[in-house]
Amino acid sequence: MDDIASEMGISKKTIYVHFPNKTKLVEAVTFNLFDTICDGIDSICEVSANPIEELYAIKMFVMHHLKNEKSSPQYQLKKYYPQIYSALKFKQFEKMHQSVKESLQQGVDTGVFRNSIDVDFISRMYFTGMTGIKDNMFFPPEDYQMEYLMESYLEYHLRAIVAEKGMTILNNFIKNQS
Repeated sequence: MDDIASEMGISKKTIYVHFPNKTKLVEAVTFNLFDTICDGIDSICEVSANPIEELYAIKMFVMHHLKNEKSSPQYQLKKYYPQIYSALKFKQFEKMHQSVKESLQQGVDTGVFRNSIDVDFISRMYFTGMTGIKDNMFFPPEDYQMEYLMESYLEYHLRAIVAEKGMTILNNFIKNQS
């Protein structure tokens, strides 16, 4: 609290006028960042040319907002504020599940993704994979950079569900990104 007050040029007493305790401040900051990311994701979804480019744009947006994730804020939340961590993880799942389901369905409807996929199941698997690649036990940060993990997992995910039309879009997108 001293560091925050000093950085803002205010007293700790002023902070406590707005937040009754440190936990409430951490909760407000956590969910404010979550809402900011959700708004950005919604904006990307509104203007994306196709679900493949949409997922890549979302990945870049999230990476930009969590670029300092080396300090593992979610690990810190889980350790020191387990209730906030649990609430955040649930909200992340709800948001990602709904967003990915809509994207998957759009991909099926437009022939980008195979029409045989189970949209609900694939959406849940995508969330599980995206959270799983952040597990330091399986992917030690000294061996794997987060950008590499996200890029590799996204390509892995997409190659598993694309139809022929989607494979062409994906290969062209990857080639143009190189």
